[in-house]
Amino acid sequence: MFERLREDINSVFHRDPAARNTFEVLTNYPGLHALLFHRFSHWLWGLGLKWIARTISTIARWLTGIEIHPGATIGRRFFIDHGMGVVIGETTVIGDDVTLYQGVTLGGTSWNKGKRHPTIGNGVVVGAGAKILGPFEVGEGAKIGSNSVVTKAVPDGATVVGIPGRVIVKRKGEDDQRRKEMEERMGFDAYGVTEEMPDPVARAMRSLLDHMHAVDDRIETMCKALRKVNSEYQNGALPPLQEEDFDCVRDDSEETRG
Repeated sequence: MFERLREDINSVFHRDPAARNTFEVLTNYPGLHALLFHRFSHWLWGLGLKWIARTISTIARWLTGIEIHPGATIGRRFFIDHGMGVVIGETTVIGDDVTLYQGVTLGGTSWNKGKRHPTIGNGVVVGAGAKILGPFEVGEGAKIGSNSVVTKAVPDGATVVGIPGRVIVKRKGEDDQRRKEMEERMGFDAYGVTEEMPDPVARAMRSLLDHMHAVDDRIETMCKALRKVNSEYQNGALPPLQEEDFDCVRDDSEETRG
């Protein structure tokens, strides 16, 4: 029991930089309180004391703003950040190291008995306001974008955004490493933004980077052709990109993190 509690507290420190000490986490984190209430109510539910279990679940909802049905199965190191408005249905199954943010619903779309709610794999992160509705699986390591509505299975490691939820496929290619190096020089993380969330500004910047690569390749081909025609042709090196030249376009938040 105390080992599980220690795990839960440590998971808060790992996933919330605002957490300062154990006493603060124990007294001021409703996600942890709701989880502790659920463990007790889930134990009573398993004993067949369903009315008492539901009553404790209701009290927990009054106190924390988080509704977890006592029949739901929750793994280890589960973390609900902020938590207000989170709803977790009866037949929901949640794996280990899962993170939910405020306003998330793990709900059902059927009034029939049996499995009606989703199964959430290990390491899944569900953004604020997202709705996952139905008896399907969300694969391990998946990310569900804020306010997305997911109504079908999600593959392992996928990112889902939009209404209805759409899987964002990360494009692979031989230019990925070169593009990444240029982005790092410029202080622009298209992989962290574009590949996870379809930000139009980030997408435009990525297109510009791809165009710059194509222009560089074409110039290099032309220089090679000129050297073959005229052996005295001197091919000067391009000036390097200096990191300080891009300070004016860096995000203030990025400089703070650095």
